[in-house]
Amino acid sequence: MKRYWEIDALRGLMLVLMTVTHLPTRLTDPLGQPFGFVSAAEGFVLLSAFMAGLVYSRIGYSRGVEPMRRAFWQRALKVYMSQAATLLFLLTVVTALGLRIDQTAVKDLVSYYLAAPREAFLFGLLLIYEPALLDILPMYIFFMLLSPWVLAFALRHGWTGVMVASASLWGLAQFGFSEWLYALAAEYLGLSVPFREMGAFNAFAWQFLWFTGLWMGASRNAPGAQPLRVPRPLLVVAAGLALYGLYWRHHGLHGQAPFGGDIELNLLFDKWQLGPLRLVNLIVLGMLALSFGPALLRKLPRMHWLEAMGSASLPVFCAHLVAVLLVLAFWGDNQLARPWGGDALLLAAVFGWLYAVARATLWLDRRSAEALSAVPQAD
Repeated sequence: MKRYWEIDALRGLMLVLMTVTHLPTRLTDPLGQPFGFVSAAEGFVLLSAFMAGLVYSRIGYSRGVEPMRRAFWQRALKVYMSQAATLLFLLTVVTALGLRIDQTAVKDLVSYYLAAPREAFLFGLLLIYEPALLDILPMYIFFMLLSPWVLAFALRHGWTGVMVASASLWGLAQFGFSEWLYALAAEYLGLSVPFREMGAFNAFAWQFLWFTGLWMGASRNAPGAQPLRVPRPLLVVAAGLALYGLYWRHHGLHGQAPFGGDIELNLLFDKWQLGPLRLVNLIVLGMLALSFGPALLRKLPRMHWLEAMGSASLPVFCAHLVAVLLVLAFWGDNQLARPWGGDALLLAAVFGWLYAVARATLWLDRRSAEALSAVPQAD
């Protein structure tokens, strides 16, 4: 199947930004949300959903719904195994290091596990307990399990109903839908995991971003699909809003908190709830990327190292978590723990590790594909 190197490069860029944001260095704050009040997580989820829609709808059109469903489930299982392995690494190696060094950052990260180890381990494997940093893959798995049913419905009946339902659920999430469901589960099912330990991402809000990307990707395989274009008047408005968001983020008084200490107003840009103004910021950036991205990429030299990281996005994502967790265990979460030179060496070592994981993954994938192609096919 043809690879889209542009998408791979963009996913690689999202992984780079995510890594810089999660590693506690002097670059964490300046490069957090670098393009406005939008983080790398939004770009990564949207691009992943776009590729899922592109790839799996092609399977649905050419081979039918059942093969498409199996392909989704196989990918979800692979992501689950990656999540389980990373969770075990956190609860064993990183926790042991943190306790031995008496590292507050690690003890805070696994505080629920330290208080109730058996429950935390079981609920972690069930994707209910989601420590910080390990909360995006469970959401991804949830979306992958839902996607074959949603995509099958959309291929038959169109996307209007799907997107209206998705937007409605996003709206409910802004008004406490997740908290309401949690209260019901705690009361009637005896759920003991604290709400704050169930992941920072509100999946009921973020599903809108996923299904938007899924629709955009699937639409590329629809009969008579037209190129995605943004009308020029909308593009002018988008450019103005994007530039204002960029200026506000980097030259405002409060940095990544647009309204300073005003909690209610900051919810409009909230990352975890995917607040409405944050969504607007993401949409206008997306419009600009669709309109100017292809021409820009044709002029820039291809960055094969970014493409490699994007092609092997799941192993590289897990490898970045391993690196970040080890840094937290040894140095804590103080962004000023090292001088600039120490931060530069740390970043160089981590990105060298991520690139090595990407190259090794692609090499193994290529060897597996060659082995399969060498197997004689039955007549």
